[in-house]
Amino acid sequence: MTRERVIKTASGWPVLVGQLVLAVICGLVLYWSIAGRSTPSAWGLVAGSVLALLWCFLMCGFFTLQPNISAVLLLFGAYKGTTKDTGFRWANPLLTKEKVSLRANNLNGDKLKVNDKRGNPVEIAVVVVWRVADTAQACFDVEHYKEYVTVQSESAVRHLATKYPYDTGETEELSLRGSLDEVSVALQEELSERLTKAGVVVDEARISHLAYAPEIAGAMLRRQQAEAIVAARQRIVDGAVGMVEMALEKLERSHAVELDEERKANMVSNLLVVLCGEREASPVINTGSLYT
Repeated sequence: MTRERVIKTASGWPVLVGQLVLAVICGLVLYWSIAGRSTPSAWGLVAGSVLALLWCFLMCGFFTLQPNISAVLLLFGAYKGTTKDTGFRWANPLLTKEKVSLRANNLNGDKLKVNDKRGNPVEIAVVVVWRVADTAQACFDVEHYKEYVTVQSESAVRHLATKYPYDTGETEELSLRGSLDEVSVALQEELSERLTKAGVVVDEARISHLAYAPEIAGAMLRRQQAEAIVAARQRIVDGAVGMVEMALEKLERSHAVELDEERKANMVSNLLVVLCGEREASPVINTGSLYT
């Protein structure tokens, strides 16, 4: 792996002042070699031309860097270092300066159709926040680091979807829909491992879209509705049984009425019908005794 080496570059302002002085000297030499002479001085013309070429050469070394922008410096293909000094700078004009952004980037992934752990086709998309941490690795260890991030993110999402089911209902198993925080952490860890080679750090990775594929969406919706109905019924029955138990306990403590086991069973049945029924109960009033 190529490792980043941070180097310092010279401020451009002192060099610019030196360039102005050099320009004045070059102009004076050329003026001295021509003015007041019937034949221009060959040595003066040569010296002035050399100074002019030197001035042009040194002018090629100026460049600017904004905050969170770095420049990778190459000398005839050899990596010499990375500068992160912002502002007006100057470096060897022979150095090739390739700018690399250190700012955070958002990758809004496309919707992918993948199979979850149970083989159900689902649509999934993620948002990844990433930034370059090692400019040397980003430039030299992979071909195009931005494309590399895109491809590896898609591969990580496909691999992650096969490790979790879309939904687990009432079980404690992790799922894509019910455990978004845990799944996001797992996705971020896998992406960080994959993108280390490119010198990229993943700050955040989250699922932005999750749904069943259209061909099974209707069937899965009916299954979810059935599971919801069963869960609701279970909750209603649990509450009704608790209310019946409470009613029997209060009657026994108050001694308001004595019920044998058969009448208790009848009372429990009637209360459960009233509490668990979908429609309002229509009571039948008994005008006789309790046992008729």
